[in-house]
Amino acid sequence: MPRRLAVLSFCLAGAAAVATGQQPTTAGAPTAAAAVAERHAAYCHALYTDCLAGARQLQRSVDALLAAPSAAALDGARSTWTQARQVYGASEALRFHGGPIDDLEPLLNAWPLDEAYIDHVIGRPTAGIVHDCTTFPNLSQALLVAANERGGETNVSVGWHAIEFLLWGQDPYADGPGRRPHTDYVTEHDPRAVRRGAYLRLATAALVEHLQRLVADWAPDADNFRRRFVAAPDDAVRRMLTGTAILTAFELCGERLAVAYETRDQEQEHSCFSDTTHFDLVANQLGIVAVFDGGRARPDGPCLLDLVRARDAAIADHLAHALAATTRAMRAIPAPFDQAFQGADDAPGRAAIRAAMAALDVQAEAIAIAGRLLGHDLPMRPGG
Repeated sequence: MPRRLAVLSFCLAGAAAVATGQQPTTAGAPTAAAAVAERHAAYCHALYTDCLAGARQLQRSVDALLAAPSAAALDGARSTWTQARQVYGASEALRFHGGPIDDLEPLLNAWPLDEAYIDHVIGRPTAGIVHDCTTFPNLSQALLVAANERGGETNVSVGWHAIEFLLWGQDPYADGPGRRPHTDYVTEHDPRAVRRGAYLRLATAALVEHLQRLVADWAPDADNFRRRFVAAPDDAVRRMLTGTAILTAFELCGERLAVAYETRDQEQEHSCFSDTTHFDLVANQLGIVAVFDGGRARPDGPCLLDLVRARDAAIADHLAHALAATTRAMRAIPAPFDQAFQGADDAPGRAAIRAAMAALDVQAEAIAIAGRLLGHDLPMRPGG
């Protein structure tokens, strides 16, 4: 399942033109930027704390499944994964600017995933680490982490999507998600059930551990990334803008929508085993909105959009309108996503995806304009 380069030209061209345009380059007021940075840091800590709580609940659901495998217990673990995943989706707007998530992200959210690297797939009943007792005689959390992306970026062994595959299995179906039976975790039915269960437990423990690290990185009153972040408020604002710009233009418009739209490849949807990509897309967009509005009512204080508004109300209004329009467009993409991009170009799903890409393009331009207003030329892709 090789990863394809995104079709980015229409997602990046307009934003890039604005980002390099001749807008005013005056720096933001230090006191206002400092307050915005402080509020954002508090929001990051609160969000990652919520992500950790969801992962711990998933861990409890996995323990219950493995203690007494049943269809109901498997459904319970899947439901908990889906709920926790939506919380995590908002945190993707904190990526792409050299924050603590950027080093950990491959261990949390790497995709696409070659299922055969982990477990059996159609036509290969003994594939993967679960079955390879010669290369991997003793499973451990450290081993699974070390195996992640070894030999290729689709050799994903840990993170949300590895757990997703272990809960749902492959999804070759047009009418629903993967259909892994609960008997995959019952020893009497499958001789690899014990190893598969151990793998699932270890991968979930790794997820919890990595989220704990992110909570610690953003904790108050500690010598950590948060302290350095708030100590340089103008740079903090640049980081906030950069993360939202790249997630908008490169990751969402390009990697997650354009590639699937162009290829019509069912496995190019983000959460392809559970058919929950529509939740991912909305959560990612709401995460972008939260960076600008401070995370709704928590915590208090001025937000990034306030900083823009203090400089130019019209630009702030345009950005707010673009954020709202993109949120509506993301919500309008029908589920399941792997069926929405099929069919003729005038099919409702494909039309909705095109509308979402157009809205993301406008949003990226609006973020670029806001960035220039605050003195920052924003990249629209990683390393850009």
